Amino acid sequence: MGSFETAILLLHCILACQTLALEQPFRFAAKAYNTSGSTVEGKINVHLVSHTHDDVGWLKTVDQYYVGSNNSIAVAAVQYVLDSVVTALQQDPNRKFIYVEQAFFQRWWRQQSPTQQKIVEALVDSGQLEFINGGFCMHDEATTHYVDMIDQTTLGHRFIKKQFGKIPRIAWQIDPFGHSAVQAYLLGAEMGFDGLFFGRADYQDKINRQKERTMEVIWRGSKSLGESAQIFTGLMTHHYDPPHEFQFEIKSETSPIQDDPSLYGYNLPEKLDLFVEYVTNQSKEFRTHHIMWAMGEDFSYGNANTWFKQIDKLIHYANMDGRVNAFYSTPSMYLDAVHAANATWHLKTDDYFPYSDCPHCFWTGYFTSRPALKGYVRKLSALLQAARQVEFLVGKVSSGPNTDSLEEAVAILQHHDGVSGTERQHVADDYAARLSKGQSESEDVFNKALASLISTKAAESKLLIEKMSSTPGHRVLMNPVNSPDLNLVQCNLLNVSYCPPTEVELKSGRSFVVVAYNPLGWEREDFVRVPVSSSKIEVIDAEENEIPSQLIPITEADRTLRDKYVNLHAGVSAGTAPKYFLVFAAAVPPLGYNSFIVRPSSASGSNIAKLSSYETRRAPLTVHLKSSQLHLTFSKDTGLLTHMSNKKTGVSIPVEQSYCWYNGSSGVTEEDPHMASGAYLFRPNTSECFPLKNFQQIVTVFRGPLVEEVHQQFSPWASQVIRVYKNAEQAEVQFTVGPIPIDDSNGKEIVTKFTTPLRTEKTFYTDSNGRDFLKRVRDFRPDWNLEVKEPVAGNYYPLNLGIYMKDSETDVSVLVDRALGAASTADGQLEIMLHRRLLYDDHRGVGEALNETVCGSNGRCEGLTVLGSLYININPSEEASQWRRIKGQQILMPLQLAFSVLEDGNKEVLHSPKFSAFKSGYELPQNVALITLQELDDRQVLLRLANIFEVDESEQLSKMATVYLPDIFPNLKIKDVVELSLSANQKKSHMKKLTWTVEGNEKVQKNILRGRPLGRDDTSVEIAPMEIRTFLITL
Repeated sequence: MGSFETAILLLHCILACQTLALEQPFRFAAKAYNTSGSTVEGKINVHLVSHTHDDVGWLKTVDQYYVGSNNSIAVAAVQYVLDSVVTALQQDPNRKFIYVEQAFFQRWWRQQSPTQQKIVEALVDSGQLEFINGGFCMHDEATTHYVDMIDQTTLGHRFIKKQFGKIPRIAWQIDPFGHSAVQAYLLGAEMGFDGLFFGRADYQDKINRQKERTMEVIWRGSKSLGESAQIFTGLMTHHYDPPHEFQFEIKSETSPIQDDPSLYGYNLPEKLDLFVEYVTNQSKEFRTHHIMWAMGEDFSYGNANTWFKQIDKLIHYANMDGRVNAFYSTPSMYLDAVHAANATWHLKTDDYFPYSDCPHCFWTGYFTSRPALKGYVRKLSALLQAARQVEFLVGKVSSGPNTDSLEEAVAILQHHDGVSGTERQHVADDYAARLSKGQSESEDVFNKALASLISTKAAESKLLIEKMSSTPGHRVLMNPVNSPDLNLVQCNLLNVSYCPPTEVELKSGRSFVVVAYNPLGWEREDFVRVPVSSSKIEVIDAEENEIPSQLIPITEADRTLRDKYVNLHAGVSAGTAPKYFLVFAAAVPPLGYNSFIVRPSSASGSNIAKLSSYETRRAPLTVHLKSSQLHLTFSKDTGLLTHMSNKKTGVSIPVEQSYCWYNGSSGVTEEDPHMASGAYLFRPNTSECFPLKNFQQIVTVFRGPLVEEVHQQFSPWASQVIRVYKNAEQAEVQFTVGPIPIDDSNGKEIVTKFTTPLRTEKTFYTDSNGRDFLKRVRDFRPDWNLEVKEPVAGNYYPLNLGIYMKDSETDVSVLVDRALGAASTADGQLEIMLHRRLLYDDHRGVGEALNETVCGSNGRCEGLTVLGSLYININPSEEASQWRRIKGQQILMPLQLAFSVLEDGNKEVLHSPKFSAFKSGYELPQNVALITLQELDDRQVLLRLANIFEVDESEQLSKMATVYLPDIFPNLKIKDVVELSLSANQKKSHMKKLTWTVEGNEKVQKNILRGRPLGRDDTSVEIAPMEIRTFLITL
């Protein structure tokens, strides 16, 4: 065709298009949609909530998700989501958006210009942009400890309050894989939230709730706090995204709303009918004329108008149609509308664990997934609390190392694809690197602060602080002494018998000092265990008091772990292994430290460390371990624990320990194919737990004046040490599992079982995030009739503190040092899953098998080895409850040890070798724990105190406790004390709770104990059972 003909044809097209445009201006003219709206009486009101769910690490690392790199894995870039949403909100004042993850938002905020920040502030003030949840991440609810959950939420809430003056009202836990009672009452009501919404519940539970119209309930998660800590809770019908026909992400395969009838694909009538159908059916599941649709998905709104323009159309045409009423809303607006309806609500008092989304798909594997990472998180959480405390004692500096990076790293790890262990391997590596960086900085803070305290005469004068300097929040130690620096270090690889300052050769007057810091508010005595190279040594305190000590030979198993993991973690050779572990008891005052010197001793010295007797046995022979309170018996046939006796209380019962493994399903099954055991799911091929293969049991017994222990090797990849310390009423079980073999093509999930004759009637008890204990009944759910499809996986529950079972006379309790999964699959029996190595993905999104490996410098890789500890106790119920709570705090907040080599026996640097920040002779009541002591800005201190007992848990300690604040700050003038919400973002007196009517209101608990509010100039604090009180103290 020639150019002339082409021009004529183009002219005809233009004229034709102009004619059509005159006839149908709708096609080319801008279409104005009416997006205004609010609730309408008598209609179903559809609250459309625009949101994005931004995982703080999962398939990609935190940084990759933020900047938008590594898109071959997933196309996601949070910075552009926020950019795009802010622009789109400005285009229509009726549009609204909610945002959750402060780890992303705070980073984005710091990168914005002042002009853009003012725009965002205006959007927040107008309510178009609302912060929901408000934590640094959307934390997990199974594998997180309540202290860490509080901290990460506080980190977000305080920023929002400081920057925007806003207080989040809604807990938005839309993606965690099950929901805890502690989330409801503590991280919900006690945070000041008015409502809690989530997207996952067991599929059987959800079907029942849809029928019974109990998708929304009043949740009373605490039997101690009852109605005073209840919260409105809603389960969303469509998870956290809309029905697939209304998913408008740019990559969605769903057709958008096409409202131009002159174009192909016009579908407005069909879309409207479908919308009304969905809405009408959903409304039958709820008790008011209000329903909520979450309009978003993972990392959505990267191009915000692909959602907003479609929602604009949906609102416009739905309201023109008139059958239902739709409008932009937020969860806060929805909650207010539901509250105004004055309905009567179903009452829930347990939790939403375990979670299953199909008959053979229980999400109970992640309770244990990546147990090494879980242990690392717990260890660094304890370091964070201790470092904050000593940072306060010497004054937080405005520049240089501080605890902020560890605070943020631990907060990020609370994410529901973080400590849960459900992230990809390269993301887990990134998490560990973040923790390591924060650990290094916080150790620097801790060691220098501790050295400063020791190198002053502060403790001698009982006056720590001289004055406040001109730098806000910075205190100056009084009476500094011109003395040699005390260079303290920590030994992060003590768990693999590596600590360079304790391994030095002690000669020519050389010694080393061990400084033990106690972050608890009680005086304590714990045993210190460090590797040493010499046998002719002794331990004294700084006042020359002799401290009894014991030497235990380092075994070949210890040396093997040391050689392998020192090189892997520190990048150096471990060198020649020391010969012994030195063990001694360290008595340490509350919120303080004590110093112990290890020095050479003559062979005839009265205080020389006692060398343990030991014997290694292969032949059958019964073994006994004894302390002043405990007697353990081990089988001559298997070498395993068979009997426990508590001499103090007279309890004596058979307790048989065993190890076995479940074969993780490959997913190649007729029922629910592709549902393998993986990072999320626990799905054994059979209910049988296979004993470890027959292996020549090697048992080594060590005995001495301070500790007796049995070392047991069950297989080439499974061993344990059971030790009983002098005066201890528990046995410590230190397990080493790995590398788990997979050469037989079987994924394995390793458990240990404790079997007793107790008649437990299917009942056992597990903790909720380390706080309350909840009653569990095998093959039973309180809210619906459970159809049992997975008798093992379906009875697993998460542990953060421990598990116990009991009969009318005896409690058998097991406490853990990290998050793990556990069950009671037979009466009188407890089982705890310790480690997992699996070969198949479970098709829940992560796209990888849970197969953790470590690779040496030679390129050889093997499965990860995990070392951890359990603590087992038998007692009558009263004594057992006290042991669980007090020992649980000691496990959670262990002694923090720091070391320094002293040349020529120089003790002059130890001017204050022992110190307590409390008033002399004072310690907190035994039912009160110090949860937070953290210096903030402007000379203010954040203090949290928790009663660690539930009502009716202990006759002696389930009661109101009183703490006198000047005893905690004896040398500082308290200028002001203000009680705050749990996340420290509002005055407690300003918190106003919504009231709700529940079915059968006779269930309301009477006489709920609460500590009285502080009066003016009042410094005496009451703390009721399970109550946590938070104070902002100005000094």
